[in-house]
Amino acid sequence: MTTDVTVTDEAVASLEGTADPRLKELLTGLIRHLHAFARENDLAQAEWERAIGFLTETGKMCTDTRQEFILLSDVLGLSMLVETINGDRAAGSTESTVLGPFHMTESPVRELGANIDLVGGGEPCVVSGRIVSGDGTPLPGAVLDVWQADGNGFYDVQRPDLQPPGNGRGLFTADVEGRFWFRTCVPSPYPIPTDGPVGELLKATGRHPYRPAHIHFIVSAEGHTPVTTHIFVAGSDYLDSDAVFAVKRSLVEDFTSTDDPSLAREFGIANPFRHARFDLVLDRA
Repeated sequence: MTTDVTVTDEAVASLEGTADPRLKELLTGLIRHLHAFARENDLAQAEWERAIGFLTETGKMCTDTRQEFILLSDVLGLSMLVETINGDRAAGSTESTVLGPFHMTESPVRELGANIDLVGGGEPCVVSGRIVSGDGTPLPGAVLDVWQADGNGFYDVQRPDLQPPGNGRGLFTADVEGRFWFRTCVPSPYPIPTDGPVGELLKATGRHPYRPAHIHFIVSAEGHTPVTTHIFVAGSDYLDSDAVFAVKRSLVEDFTSTDDPSLAREFGIANPFRHARFDLVLDRA
């Protein structure tokens, strides 16, 4: 006869026929931790039903352009925990951070120097730097996938009626010296979506939904380990209270006010503008 004492061992024993040893290990741990959580908190039937309903609604919010489960993982700190567990990198290499819920569409291929801000409205800026190996060797042909919110804090997939597809996104290839540069607008802090179950969770726990200003990057090069990261704007609000816990000090960069006519001509941008310079450093695979 199954009891509240024996059910955990019975559920674990049911996995004996699992062919994949790692799957068996993960499910065993999941069952034991879930059962322990229910026992320690004396979980009520109504609370269990509410949790099931919450997860059901979370699934209903997921579309081709929105991933509510990633958002849930983000605000619970699980995304950052998994990234940190897997993100050990050599000293001096660019640190990784969370992917976020809006890398849901392919970034359009763009030429170096292109403007990814197709709608305007934000403060113009240039982002430039090099992609290099850990010893400083340039990585020509390295690929840089970029995406960010517009000047009002929304991604293209959130406001398709106001932003053309691919706004704030670009897929760039570094030149023969590993250099990259592109034009955009200075990102601003913005709230993560709060119109779904995750927003209800934040409200119920008295948490704000804001993220500090940032640009997303995925950087890859042959023979090197890809890195998913952000660059955060120095001085931005919420650097110390990011709703998804993703800020790392090494990823905070100055977006410096620049009034240099020759540099403006070089980048094809009007003076004055903001300029962020940094290198992205990859580990050898």
